[in-house]
Amino acid sequence: MAFSNMPHCILMFMVSFFILTLFVAALDVSDSPAEAPGPGSGGDGFWPLAKKHVVIHNVVSNKQTLNVHCNSSDDDLGLIHIRWNRYWGFRFRVNIWETTRFRCHFTWSGGGSHYFEIFNVWRDDNDFGKFPACSDCIWDVGRDEKDQAMCRLSEDSSDPYCFPWDDVLKV
Repeated sequence: MAFSNMPHCILMFMVSFFILTLFVAALDVSDSPAEAPGPGSGGDGFWPLAKKHVVIHNVVSNKQTLNVHCNSSDDDLGLIHIRWNRYWGFRFRVNIWETTRFRCHFTWSGGGSHYFEIFNVWRDDNDFGKFPACSDCIWDVGRDEKDQAMCRLSEDSSDPYCFPWDDVLKV
């Protein structure tokens, strides 16, 4: 009877080893700079804790400074001012539950006040979704005021994936 708990111990060891391996694999400990992938390059949508880089490019039609305030349920990135035709970006990892979302508030002189979910796992990190997954999600902001307000650039420089503003508050 002394060995009756042995299968439980082996199972506990295997589960612990799997969790430890998952977290160690997620650590970024390399000293060497990584190659910068092109816009819209993805292919990591299957893995939790995937590295992401969201880049916002100010292309508002009246060439004004774009004021951006982005946040997720865990992070508030503060208010950022992006001059016309300039870029700003932030990096993060998709959470283990793959529920990571970043929502941004955009304002500029003569442009009003608009909201958009700049990163959504189901749209931007889903290899089986309507749009390809991206590691570097590069967005042109303010192409026009209607259907092409927000455009994510594609990896092969083909037509971008454009969306209207998302001004309705989502809970």
